Amino acid sequence: MPPDPEAVAEQVFVALADPSRRAILAALAARGPATATDLAARLPITRQAIAKHLALLADAGLVTAEPGERRRVRHRLNSAPMRVAQQFLGALARDWDSPLAALRDHLDRTTDQPDHTDTPEAP
Repeated sequence: MPPDPEAVAEQVFVALADPSRRAILAALAARGPATATDLAARLPITRQAIAKHLALLADAGLVTAEPGERRRVRHRLNSAPMRVAQQFLGALARDWDSPLAALRDHLDRTTDQPDHTDTPEAP
């Protein structure tokens, strides 16, 4: 059974909520696959903290671990969950766009009509 897109999007949003995890993803995007040790050398984050963040990013599906030489594990970006989150946000935006456009049209119509509050009332 394929994963629920809303659940995937939630995991992505949780993962992206932390600035350290965003920095790790940015470093992987800029320089490609890396080990936790490589990332610790590039970022102001300890290797132990990076390992914990990588585990959460892997749980969200945003990174995959690849065994390398001498038992070193390299982490690579996986963009599929991010695309699911983007699609979720796109659908949410479309759901908002229609009611907001209707509200804008209504407000435009009411402001275009003459204001009758200044005219004296008929006796």
